[in-house]
Amino acid sequence: MRILITGGAGFIGSHVAERLLRDGHEVFILDDLNDFYSPALKVQNLAAVERAGTAVFFDCDIRNVERTRQIVEELSPGVVIHLAARGGVRQSLEQPLLYEEVNVRGTLTLLEASRAAQVQKFIFASSSSVYGVGSHLPFREDDRTQLPISPYAATKIAGEQMCFVYSHLYGIKVISLRLFTVYGPRQRPDLAIRKFAELMDAGREIQVHGEGTRRDYTYIDDIVDGVAASLHHDCSYVVFNLGSSSPVSLQTVIETLEQALDRKANIRRIPSQPGDVPVTYADISKARNSLGYDPCTPFHTGVQNFVKWYRLMQKERS
Repeated sequence: MRILITGGAGFIGSHVAERLLRDGHEVFILDDLNDFYSPALKVQNLAAVERAGTAVFFDCDIRNVERTRQIVEELSPGVVIHLAARGGVRQSLEQPLLYEEVNVRGTLTLLEASRAAQVQKFIFASSSSVYGVGSHLPFREDDRTQLPISPYAATKIAGEQMCFVYSHLYGIKVISLRLFTVYGPRQRPDLAIRKFAELMDAGREIQVHGEGTRRDYTYIDDIVDGVAASLHHDCSYVVFNLGSSSPVSLQTVIETLEQALDRKANIRRIPSQPGDVPVTYADISKARNSLGYDPCTPFHTGVQNFVKWYRLMQKERS
């Protein structure tokens, strides 16, 4: 299968690219290597992808309408896996206009390019953030998503809605995957597990907002399994939760890292952060029944795998 992955130099995208190359697919990566975090880390991710096989890379910002259209038209992929986005709730509070440009306009640019190139399937990486602060747990795909509490969440809702429009009007088969907190090797440095690991390892304090949150942490290999299964699911438009369905408290995250790193955390509590939901919890029965999605990595195992990668990365740097 001929597949274009946007954001393929990132944390999730590079793992997806590796898996699809090993599965024998023809893989193309579109990424602008922006400075949201160090571009050098993204170059390292691409090097890891290359060890799995050859993926053709295009340096392109999805806000560039003409260049994006040209690439999609030139490749004429059967599937676009759209992972490129500005991520993070807290950063979106500081740069809401940028998040709208990349996550909404960028998604629309890709959808329009896909329509013109007659792409058959469009897989969109949405987020558990779309559920906002809801009283119903676990989160189900048919829950209301009209009340986001961060610009990031609002952009993901908008992306889903534009995907539905293009499916309805132009017959593109669309799957929106609501990803719950993803962690594992090559995790972005701004995300909690990696950020805490680096601070704890350096003997520096970690900041805990309020009483801490509970997150449906999902190991990267399980997420990749769900993305890969989506390639073979026939639909017009459908939404799936991809999570572990096992929320983990922030205190458990810290204790698990302490054990894996053999370091004691120095914790400083600060006020709760606007935009953060207190808990995320995925109902994954729909993905399990339709995709055969079956996350199987226990949290402590996933953290141990992350720490092994982290230690190896440190060794290579020294």
